[in-house]
Amino acid sequence: MKVSRIYQPRNPMFWLMVAFNVLSWMLGWITHTLSLNLVGSLLVTGFAIGNAVLGAWLAWRLVNS
Repeated sequence: MKVSRIYQPRNPMFWLMVAFNVLSWMLGWITHTLSLNLVGSLLVTGFAIGNAVLGAWLAWRLVNS
């Protein structure tokens, strides 16, 4: 398993993985910096975790393809 296989700029899955990871970083930053109520915080955190899981799954598919 080579981690260098993740970098595939011609593969659309690579850009989808980058987008999911950037979005989960931004959602984590929003959760950390803004004072949200409990429902808003849980909602944004749930989306951040979901994006991180999808990004990791796409990275795994890129490495194993």
